[in-house]
Amino acid sequence: MSGKRPILSRCLMALPLLFLLPLVTFFLMHLMPGNYFDQLRMNPQISQATVEQYEKLYHLNEPVLIQYGYFLKQLWRLDLGYSFIYKQPVMDILVSRLWNTVILTGSSFAWAWILAVFFGLLAARYPRSILNRFLEWVAYAALSMPGFFLCLLLLHLAAAWGGLPLGGMRSVAYESFSPSGKVVDILKHLVIPSFVLGIGIFAFLFRLMRAQAQEVFEKDFILYLRAWRIPGYKILFKHVARNAINPLITLIGMQLPALVSGAALVEIFTGWPGLGQVMLQAVRAQDLFLVLGNMVMVSVLLVFGNLLSDMLLVVVDPRIRAGGGGRP
Repeated sequence: MSGKRPILSRCLMALPLLFLLPLVTFFLMHLMPGNYFDQLRMNPQISQATVEQYEKLYHLNEPVLIQYGYFLKQLWRLDLGYSFIYKQPVMDILVSRLWNTVILTGSSFAWAWILAVFFGLLAARYPRSILNRFLEWVAYAALSMPGFFLCLLLLHLAAAWGGLPLGGMRSVAYESFSPSGKVVDILKHLVIPSFVLGIGIFAFLFRLMRAQAQEVFEKDFILYLRAWRIPGYKILFKHVARNAINPLITLIGMQLPALVSGAALVEIFTGWPGLGQVMLQAVRAQDLFLVLGNMVMVSVLLVFGNLLSDMLLVVVDPRIRAGGGGRP
């Protein structure tokens, strides 16, 4: 039971974010000049009575706090409202685009996290090697280069090379491909956006993992293991990795929503049909409920990320299972 207590406490602490982030977004949207219905008023084919009827239907003629109360009431029924620009429920729009964003963010996070742990351990084990110096330069360059510039650069190189698609998620002839051909086609479209989105995460996690591993190598128990002639790869990938990986697991809770937010820009530049383009159109058109729906999804990802990181910490760190407390 001791291992479950930090997880439950973290969930209770994170729950207010489900209401705080949409509330802040709600006020910011109302601070923007005008709204979606101002565009309808400029249309001579739509009468003023029709606009007022829509405002009354969606309670947009009420004070801001009352409007938010109605939104929370709908949210309790898993109803995120109605999108004015797409003319369909917000939940349907988010569900139809969510899987595409999950593919992009999930693949980016997976390869960046795995490679950062692996190469971080090797760089800490061989600090004076050419590999460490090369990875250090890659990490520095990745953290210094803006993501949009890297995206444009890779798109230009892909256009000159001709071996990778320049945008979208599928080719025109996707439906005529075999099952394996469809997978390969999506992977080709995934190369550029996944690399742009994941390289910054890799650089940050690599430097963190290397620093943590170097600190673990200085512990007395490593000298003890070497004295017992434990193979070096076991020391590195079992004992050092297990003691150095905790901070990376802790960051999962913050990286998931940040990854989705960062994916929006990459999706726009590469034409990936995810939530990024939807969010951009919603903000530009001041589609209130669609913007709020996106923020609710980010809040859920933040809570889920914290829950996932705490569960992984309980699995990885025996001190937490033994009642040694959660993460600091």
